[in-house]
Amino acid sequence: MKRISMSKLKLLHIVDILSKKTDESHFLAATEICEELEKRGITAERKAIYNDIEALKEFGYDIIHTGSKNRGGYFMGERTFQLAEMRLLSDAVQAANFISAKKTVELVKKIESFASEHNAKTLHSQVYVDNRPKCKNEKIYYTISDLDEAINKGVKVSFSYVRRKITDEFNTLSEEKAFTVSPYALIWSDDHYYLVCNNEKYDNLMNLRVDRIKDVIITELKARHFSEVSPYTLNFDSADYTSKIFNMFSGEPKPVEFICNNDLLEPMLDRFGDKVKIQKVDDDHFLLKTNAAVNDGLTNWLFQFGGRIKVTKPNDLIYAIKKKARETLENYE
Repeated sequence: MKRISMSKLKLLHIVDILSKKTDESHFLAATEICEELEKRGITAERKAIYNDIEALKEFGYDIIHTGSKNRGGYFMGERTFQLAEMRLLSDAVQAANFISAKKTVELVKKIESFASEHNAKTLHSQVYVDNRPKCKNEKIYYTISDLDEAINKGVKVSFSYVRRKITDEFNTLSEEKAFTVSPYALIWSDDHYYLVCNNEKYDNLMNLRVDRIKDVIITELKARHFSEVSPYTLNFDSADYTSKIFNMFSGEPKPVEFICNNDLLEPMLDRFGDKVKIQKVDDDHFLLKTNAAVNDGLTNWLFQFGGRIKVTKPNDLIYAIKKKARETLENYE
């Protein structure tokens, strides 16, 4: 292969230098850019740098000059990600239980690569992985990739699903169960990643932890359409589905009503969204009406509010709350 002269790569190196060495608080003068290029085996004159930067700016790079022409410097302004955005991404990766510790470190380093060297050090100084509960499944990336491919192709997948149980000797043991399912969506909820799918044996949806899925095989069997097992017809609405289930327990959404203390308005709207129906009951309470899957997840979620919330509909949810309250009381008597 014919070797490309370093002078022809000069513009790319200037972009790389400004991206890594500069930001809003750190600048490089034209002479300093020449020195950085010299370290990379590229000889450049100061006047030529001005023309190079103008060409890069015309192409679209946000290269900003600060100070006077003779005493100022250049820095890279607008980037793919701003520092606050990289902070959000880094925190999300660290908090995600389904990403292994090794992959967490790798991902955070990739995120940091979009920052200047100075800002990358600031980001890295606040990375804490060792003390967080993290998934040990190093193949989860491949699992996600395979599941995503199957969803896009509209075909079924087969895999083994791993669950942990307690043995008679009170040790933990992993057991595997084979599944063939029609996959519809991948959802991040409660710091875990879930596959929403249909087990071909049943007419409903189920949610499976992606970190517990292994040995995925993409079949050539056409997936069952989600309209046969869910209320969605044209598109599977992941956001709507997530808003109606709790702790990823599956179940059929049905009308529910709660009488809540006024101080529960924020958590109710955070959970159900701004479009839920709310009516005033008295000066201290409001009635909330919405649709939600009635299951153990909803019962557990409601139970945390104690006497500040009262279920008025449906009867099976009222019974579940009463049953849980009795069992909790009996456990302490």
